[in-house]
Amino acid sequence: MDESVEVLCEKQGEAGLITLNRPKALNALTLAMVREMRRALDSWAHDPAVTRIVVQGAGEKAFCAGGDIRQLTQDLKAGRREEALAFWREEYQLNIAIKRYPKPYIALIDGIVMGGGVGVSLHGTHRVAGDRYLFAMPEVGIGFFPDVGATYALPRLPGQTGMYLALTGERVKRADAMMLGLATDAVPSGNIPGLRDALIGGDAVEAAFARVAVDPEEAPLEDQRELIDSCFSAGSVIEILARLDAAAAKGSEFAAKTAAGMRTKSPTSMCLAFEQVRRGASMDFEDAMKTEFRIVSRIGDGHDFHEGVRAVLIDKDNRPAWQPADLEGVEKAVVERHFADLGDRELEVA
Repeated sequence: MDESVEVLCEKQGEAGLITLNRPKALNALTLAMVREMRRALDSWAHDPAVTRIVVQGAGEKAFCAGGDIRQLTQDLKAGRREEALAFWREEYQLNIAIKRYPKPYIALIDGIVMGGGVGVSLHGTHRVAGDRYLFAMPEVGIGFFPDVGATYALPRLPGQTGMYLALTGERVKRADAMMLGLATDAVPSGNIPGLRDALIGGDAVEAAFARVAVDPEEAPLEDQRELIDSCFSAGSVIEILARLDAAAAKGSEFAAKTAAGMRTKSPTSMCLAFEQVRRGASMDFEDAMKTEFRIVSRIGDGHDFHEGVRAVLIDKDNRPAWQPADLEGVEKAVVERHFADLGDRELEVA
């Protein structure tokens, strides 16, 4: 496969087949990829020869590990703010197009799916999880926030699991993803090529799945659901941590590990994510995406996004110096400002 072409969009049989084709970059999304996917999806929406969309990632490591965050922070630092915002604007509009898509939209996920990869898979009708499936929204660990529709999707997961994922960035394997509804079908990795060929060949979608799907294993997170719901239903991030600490003091290793992990994340990002999930529960999808564009239009003006990318992705010292350094220092007005109307720069969702 020619790696100079970042995304391949082609009609094969009855399928519009999209292959994210940057395996060395874990298929991270670029603006050119977003635009080509949108062009193809728009052209196939009313093409009677295309009865379903199939999306896959090249290579064996990742479906898509997210957006090209390094490039975006470089653009922001170099004063190319509008270039960075163009990526997020068009990415979010692509997410809306996928959510609204009039035909089955099937993501074949056998590897890492994070950030922007979630945006081009979770909002479709089918999320097929192979043996190597690994989901996360780890943005609070780089001073960012869970975007690409997480504002809508996370509050709609069972109980408080969405708030848990938003504030911890924890990784989720296939069994937990099936339990949470992040994945719709579990398929052995070795059966995915055959499933793709059956979908291309025009087999009825549900029948094609039924032939190869397997029952997922027992979900480890199920054992912690009561604790997650109890702790993450608190009225603030500070109170969530207090509840986790109390549970840890009573012997919960899960609570102790969860609290310790949260204390390494950006305090500002956790407060933003908390407010996102809280507000998103009553939003429709389009309003959620507008909200995310409001946040992303401002988050690059702060300190933590640049510092998180430096510490985690560039220098890789994993020692970010967050400002403020603790939750008590996060001003409510600062959080509120991220959610304010953008006026004539609002995200267009026509």
